[in-house]
Amino acid sequence: MEAITSHPAHVVLTFLVAGMVKGVTGLGLPTVSVGLLGLVMPPPLAAGLIVVPSFVTNLWQGVAGGSTLALLARLWPMLSAIVAGVVVGAAWFPGAGAGATTLALGLALLAYAASGLLPLRPVTMGKRAEGWLAPGAGLATGLVTAGTGVFVMPSVPFLQALGLKRDALVQALGLVFTVATVALAAALAREGTLGGELALFSFLALAPASAGMAFGQWLRPRVSAVLFRRCFFATLLLLGAHLAVTGLRRLA
Repeated sequence: MEAITSHPAHVVLTFLVAGMVKGVTGLGLPTVSVGLLGLVMPPPLAAGLIVVPSFVTNLWQGVAGGSTLALLARLWPMLSAIVAGVVVGAAWFPGAGAGATTLALGLALLAYAASGLLPLRPVTMGKRAEGWLAPGAGLATGLVTAGTGVFVMPSVPFLQALGLKRDALVQALGLVFTVATVALAAALAREGTLGGELALFSFLALAPASAGMAFGQWLRPRVSAVLFRRCFFATLLLLGAHLAVTGLRRLA
């Protein structure tokens, strides 16, 4: 906990910024939080700290809409595989050192930033492809979640390929991130990482995250969505590169 108590301003500012990004774009709170917190603490500790803010904001996003049951019926193979991936990853990654987890986090951020910055045409998959790709995408997302605390890869590109309308996509992201958060919290609690003190700090982090999200929602109609997303992904690219280099140095 020393990494948290030694950097209170960094932690508060991280959740304010991450909440603002989520308020503007509808996603990014766990990704930005873990990325920025990873600058001053090990990724597993950062992952425990984001549990409450991530769960509350993503649960609200996941149930706010009229498509919850339909999306659950469609996404359950992926959601189940995410849980399985987190369980498997939680058994594999606890022995990894700070260098390995920091490198993994950096690579995950680099992959997500590249997916947002590269001029790739969105691909829409058919029902048959969705049926056999969903478990694989869920399992991979669960493994990445267990190792880094980041839920976005490859879940976001997969959901974008389903051809969902904007509101349904935002709601689907909320459902996927909620399940990933709950699975991650259970894995961290089982490993003894998410103890009482860290859980308290995570609950306290909800306040700046909510404030940042409210500001982001106010800011959303007042900024260029395209420019904001470009700045967001460019920042993630730099952050991911820094963390990857830091992880490599620790491994050397």
